[in-house]
Amino acid sequence: MKLRKDFLWGGATAANQFEGGYLEGGRGLSINDVHKGGNVSTPRVIHETIHEGDYYPSHEGVDFYHRYKEDIALLAEMGFKCFRMSIAWSRIFPNGDNPEPNEEGLQFYDNVFDELLKYGIEPVVTLSHYETPLALVKNYGSWRNRKMIQFFENYCRVVFERYKGKVKYWMTFNEINCILGNENPYLQAGINFKEGENRIDVKLQASHYMMVASALAVADCHRIDPEAKIGCMLLYPTTYPATCAPIDQVMTRDAMAMTYYFGDVFVRGRYTNTCTAYQEKTGGHFTMEPGDEKILKEGTVDYIAFSYYSSKIEGARVTEFTGGNMMRGGKNPYLETSDWGWQTDPIGLRMALNQLYDRYQIPLFIAENGLGAVDQVEADGSIIDDYRIDYLARHIQAFKDAVEKDHVDLMGYTPWGPIDIVSAGTGEMKKRYGFIYIDKDDEGNGTLNRSRKKSFYWYKKVIASNGDDLENKKGEREE
Repeated sequence: MKLRKDFLWGGATAANQFEGGYLEGGRGLSINDVHKGGNVSTPRVIHETIHEGDYYPSHEGVDFYHRYKEDIALLAEMGFKCFRMSIAWSRIFPNGDNPEPNEEGLQFYDNVFDELLKYGIEPVVTLSHYETPLALVKNYGSWRNRKMIQFFENYCRVVFERYKGKVKYWMTFNEINCILGNENPYLQAGINFKEGENRIDVKLQASHYMMVASALAVADCHRIDPEAKIGCMLLYPTTYPATCAPIDQVMTRDAMAMTYYFGDVFVRGRYTNTCTAYQEKTGGHFTMEPGDEKILKEGTVDYIAFSYYSSKIEGARVTEFTGGNMMRGGKNPYLETSDWGWQTDPIGLRMALNQLYDRYQIPLFIAENGLGAVDQVEADGSIIDDYRIDYLARHIQAFKDAVEKDHVDLMGYTPWGPIDIVSAGTGEMKKRYGFIYIDKDDEGNGTLNRSRKKSFYWYKKVIASNGDDLENKKGEREE
């Protein structure tokens, strides 16, 4: 079994870190606009206001808003088959609950999609990627309020109808399982806890409302554009038992329950025993209204998209911990660690694909994967990022093994992010992932000029060979 002939090679990014165009074209504030950086997995105070004179990296991003033609031409030069991006909800409905959509925002994405399709690049669009309109947080308490379902469905219907025939692949909420994994899920759900509030109850209620909203969006997408496919998007934290002690196996299963909690509802259309056991273990409660069960059942997804960056271990005697894309876990002594403390584990990606496919038996999509690193610009302007090529080559081989040896059904691969962007977690530019370098530093200085890294040419070769040519000549410039 080989990769599909129509395998979707590309790259992934998000409006809040990439687009810029802050408040241009009628765009409203999003939750990311008041975020200056910092560790998103720890509690912090969000003031939900802009402080004059402070620097907010996301306000400019890397200015895709004005440079999208230049950027898309570079993606086309690499041979991209798809581009995973997000629509900024507040660009379409500036306050989230506006009676009519913002035409300038709709036209901007029309222009972007037309430019992508001109080069034969399929847009893969996330509907909500840490971009909840800030007004919905202030006026309704965000996803703790059931009214959010109506606002989200209205937004989805507008974009489904507007972009019917242009967008064939959709995703609902980015890394939705991080709501349960993070102590303060502000970016994921716009939730800022109030004093004395029962946190697990709020998380479970917000999760329920978001899954109902997702199911309604799926049903609307299928009705409006029967040719389109729409999936969920999870963070997948492959987790190994720290030892062969039986209790470590149980703890590992329990650690994965936060991910399967959402996957089960999205794919099976109901709260399974895994879900009800998780609710009981956490002591959490939430309410369902009449009709919710029917909505969930009728709004199951077409595929599962997921992000994978690193793995972790779980066990009774784990004392050393590591980070990794918002999920903290035990450190594996057999793995290397990046400059940002994320452990590199290509085999963990193969395991993720097998575990998800064995459990759900629907197509999978690797929506994010990549290495954040400090890049050095040489005197001649070149960037020899062999470390990135090595990371990606090993992960590509791993997912090829999952397809060719394990017969997993994999739709596509969009590593994060093809163009250097502002980090959602830390607000940094020095934490670079791209094949394309952006001249901008952590203080916002720079020309924003684009230049090709060595990995640009390497990934172009990978795509052209449909993943068969992963060779890299270490230390040599490539053009």
